[in-house]
Amino acid sequence: MNRIQAKLPEMPAAMAKVAGYLLQHPAAPIQLSILELAEQTGTSAATVTRFCRLLGYTGYVPFRVAIAGDAGRSDAKESWKVDIGRAFGPDDAPEDVLSTLVNAHTRSLRETATVMDMALMNKIARRIALSTHVDIYGIGGSALMAKEMQSRLYRIGINAHHWSEAHAGLTSAAIQDSTCLAIGISNTGRTEETIQMLRQAGAAGAMTVALSNNPGSPLAEAADLQIITSVHEQFLQPDDLSAKHVQLLVLDLLYLLVAQLNFTQTTTKLASSAMAVAPHRRSTRSTSRVDQHDSLYTATSARKRRNHV
Repeated sequence: MNRIQAKLPEMPAAMAKVAGYLLQHPAAPIQLSILELAEQTGTSAATVTRFCRLLGYTGYVPFRVAIAGDAGRSDAKESWKVDIGRAFGPDDAPEDVLSTLVNAHTRSLRETATVMDMALMNKIARRIALSTHVDIYGIGGSALMAKEMQSRLYRIGINAHHWSEAHAGLTSAAIQDSTCLAIGISNTGRTEETIQMLRQAGAAGAMTVALSNNPGSPLAEAADLQIITSVHEQFLQPDDLSAKHVQLLVLDLLYLLVAQLNFTQTTTKLASSAMAVAPHRRSTRSTSRVDQHDSLYTATSARKRRNHV
């Protein structure tokens, strides 16, 4: 636009028509071919080409690319605000980014803990402990949390499964009954696959629980029980780690409450699993150094004895 305005006084009348049109519709070349632009301005393709060359481009195609680049830079700023967050700028100092992150995460964790309904959490934990089958549904980033929760529960003797693929999850949900529990995890509460799996589990008779940051979401409405966490979108968007950390807090709490309820089973299972994986864990560095020292001492002593003999 700056180039057009600078060259406008020296443009012939036909080129000035093109310039005037583009000043009013700066993104038009992205959608229009050279013939379409010529038609819109009442000129010819040759005039459009000369116009582009006057601005310093070799032709219409490089001109379109330049406009697309300008539009992309403008869109990038808006995309940054939408996808990264309004509290961060691309030129912020690392210390400022860290400070904002800590404040956002800490505030979300504290507020989630403050509004936590412990009677509800105890009710869900007790149901998990008594369930014959626990399904945990999550797609994308929520799938990682679903998998982590399933792994923990399974390790302490809970028949838990996680599903991040709709067909497999729907199949599992369909075979649940009133002795089962299903948990759907979604930051926004609008992930269609998670909603479908949780609804299917509810239709089969299972108690359903929604873990979301949105109390009015379709996932929350589809569940028997809702756990709603607190996230401040002015700091981070709900798809970022600030949202996931508060949900991990909830899952950690549920896991520990279930472990308390099943204390004897929990301790037995944890001890058994620890013994099973112990041979696959490398010893600590300090122990390794002691072992190496003992081996070196033994070898040296043996050599001394042989020399003495």
